[in-house]
Amino acid sequence: MLRQVSRAITPSLSRTFATNAFKLPDLPYSYGALEPVISGQIMELHHSKHHATYVKNLNAALEQYAEAEKNQDIQKQIQLQGAIKFNGGGHINHSIFWTNLAPTKEGGGEPPKGELADKINNQFGSLDKLIEKMSNVSVAVQGSGWGWLAYNKELDRLEILSQQNQDPISVTGFVPLLGIDVWEHAYYLDYKNVRPDYVKNIWKIVNWNNVSERYQKARSK
Repeated sequence: MLRQVSRAITPSLSRTFATNAFKLPDLPYSYGALEPVISGQIMELHHSKHHATYVKNLNAALEQYAEAEKNQDIQKQIQLQGAIKFNGGGHINHSIFWTNLAPTKEGGGEPPKGELADKINNQFGSLDKLIEKMSNVSVAVQGSGWGWLAYNKELDRLEILSQQNQDPISVTGFVPLLGIDVWEHAYYLDYKNVRPDYVKNIWKIVNWNNVSERYQKARSK
């Protein structure tokens, strides 16, 4: 069934008090709303299967970690770190990614305005130059990973970088603003192995309002 819910700025990482478990966030649009850039089939698989699996495995790892902590089993706690980082990162990254996108009829692809637009122009020269640089970084990811636009609060500047696998941008100390998922499951049914075409087209549905709100929030902290 297609999902239609309110758009959120921050990732839905709230826990259910009864189960202390993370939940799969609803999408802020229907599965088919991003077509023709991303098909409804990919969106449904990506959200209801891939993201859901990260959430399931994260909760399982955290449950095991809590038991290991209770038993003071330090070896088991160390062993679980990889699963927590991978699945927790997958949950965080995808929760951001869904809100970074919007249907064209709801503003997807419209250029940023205000302070973020000024920052982009001052630092990169233009939005087109930022897009070119971030596209190149995203396409160049070896294997699976993400391309990111992030905010460096210490230097008050935007950063473009990539992360392997599901490593969250928070491990760099930067604040994530915009992520491009370049795992093949994000585009293969539509674009086969032609990652550059997928990255080129995704800019048509970037929700710059969401990115701007993230930027404002990051600067105000």
